Amino acid sequence: MQTDLQKIFTYPYDNNLLIRKQKSIRRELLARKCVGYIDKRIAILCGSTTDDIKNVLELFLLEAGIRPQFYQSEYNKYYEDAVFGNPEMEAFQPEIIVVFTSVVNILARPVLGDSNDAVRDKHDAEMKRFTQIWEKLTAQYPAAIIIQNNMELSYETGLGNLDVVESYGMTRFIEQLNRSFADYAAMHDNFYLHDLHGLAARIGLSKWHDRFQYYAYKLAMSYDVIPEVSLGLAKIIKGVLGKNKKCLVLDLDNTLWGGIIGDDGMENIEIGHETPTAEAYTAFQQYVLDLKERGVILAICSKNEEEVAKTGFDHPDSVLHVDDFVSFHANWEPKNRNIRAIAEEINIGTDSLVFIDDNPAERQIVRDTMPEVAVPEVDPVDVFSYIRALEGAGYFEPVAISEDDRKRNASYMENKQRKALAGAMESYDDFLQSLDMYAEIDAFQPIYFDRIAQLTNKSNQFNLTTRRYTRADIAQMAAEPQYITLYGRLTDKFGDNGLVSVVIGEKIGNVLHIRLWLMSCRVLKRGMEQMMLDVLVERAMADNCKELMGYYYKTAKNKMVAELYAKFGFEKVMQDGDNTVWKMNLEGYEKQGRFIALKEVSG
Repeated sequence: MQTDLQKIFTYPYDNNLLIRKQKSIRRELLARKCVGYIDKRIAILCGSTTDDIKNVLELFLLEAGIRPQFYQSEYNKYYEDAVFGNPEMEAFQPEIIVVFTSVVNILARPVLGDSNDAVRDKHDAEMKRFTQIWEKLTAQYPAAIIIQNNMELSYETGLGNLDVVESYGMTRFIEQLNRSFADYAAMHDNFYLHDLHGLAARIGLSKWHDRFQYYAYKLAMSYDVIPEVSLGLAKIIKGVLGKNKKCLVLDLDNTLWGGIIGDDGMENIEIGHETPTAEAYTAFQQYVLDLKERGVILAICSKNEEEVAKTGFDHPDSVLHVDDFVSFHANWEPKNRNIRAIAEEINIGTDSLVFIDDNPAERQIVRDTMPEVAVPEVDPVDVFSYIRALEGAGYFEPVAISEDDRKRNASYMENKQRKALAGAMESYDDFLQSLDMYAEIDAFQPIYFDRIAQLTNKSNQFNLTTRRYTRADIAQMAAEPQYITLYGRLTDKFGDNGLVSVVIGEKIGNVLHIRLWLMSCRVLKRGMEQMMLDVLVERAMADNCKELMGYYYKTAKNKMVAELYAKFGFEKVMQDGDNTVWKMNLEGYEKQGRFIALKEVSG
């Protein structure tokens, strides 16, 4: 049966419940067993009262497997803590810093009659003040992630529609300031904007602002919207730490189109622009296609005859087509069984899935039997609720979009072709030889820092230590001589798999300690791990290392690599429970890579 926690964290959320029951929900979350938490230190520099924002943020992070510790500045001391420092914050050493300011913290406000130059000076003064905050924080905490609120609009303007026209209008001033914040974010790594402006617009300024609560409690927004604000921050933190979902699993009938394809036929389903309902389904299909274009994997799980089900995508107004879906399960099996098959086929965890279905009974069965799958509550009468659910919960919200993200669906399609080829070969070696593979393996390069950080936070199965790193961590290690870093890209005749493997080694004396070794499950059993080891040994020996030390730290998901070092000829030298330490003498090392040619890296 669905637990109380599942109900609480099924979108749409009960904001009132999250605030009222913070402490009991927190206790229940922390009491869960078999949750491999990521611990993170988060500093909140407060431009207003943030206690409840922090408390509800903690709930969303705990639910996602992130266990935060918090430092909070004193009320309205965000500038002082950032610019002049604070011993308590310095001792805390935050990994994530939230600068929680809002429209109430704008000091240089334009007034009626200000000249264009005067308004520009006030804008520049605000930007100078905030830039000083950001630069000081970056200098003091170079590996930390900074999250900055942009500014929501004021409810009262005094100028009405003129407020957006005149340079001294507060609406126009805020919009210009937000553009400058966005420009800064676009040019600086590890700096993220929390779109308070957009969030307030979606909720409505009349619901957002409560002057009494500000004057009485210094709350910058209404108490009722605090969970939405906390969720917005949680989306960014989850995105940075690789905790977002990967795959959208969709029903067909009355989900991607109106009607029953098996009864109504392709020509009679509702899709296109002939009716309001048809337009709503078309809008949802377009939204799903947009998700695919930025790297969300799409799959179908429908109770239908497969060939009949596929005809729905032959409708001339269908935005989506069969080849947009990496996995297509249309049959009469229970949907929870099909969803497990989809995860196995794609080779991702079931906790990476989101399931959309118009049928409440099907939704409930999946919730009850697969609690790790996200199943938002939707209203089939209101097709737009499908978009609201996906957008509101932020299951797939990106913090950056890489080239590998954009090619993800194509990459999984290519994997299908590889599997088909493997089935046609007499031996697995013949299959590997036929792939015509080549690898690019080299030290970390700035162009790949985002993808490397993303992999360290997403890869769980082929990951020997499961250490998590930010982009700033990656850049720092790439620049420091005691580290040997490697990324690996793999290409074959079906296509480019992208950057799929990462190794980080730390030199201590003449020993190289492997702090991180991970690989995407998309390229398992292709020989890429042997190639990475060959190059690592080559680089280590060139740097006068005599031994490699490897470490395996068991998690709930990485059992597959428990004996990896033994397979490669390492000697086990220590065991502590399920955690092990391994050693290899590099003298006389024989290369282990086969079937993959090494591409020469220029420059």
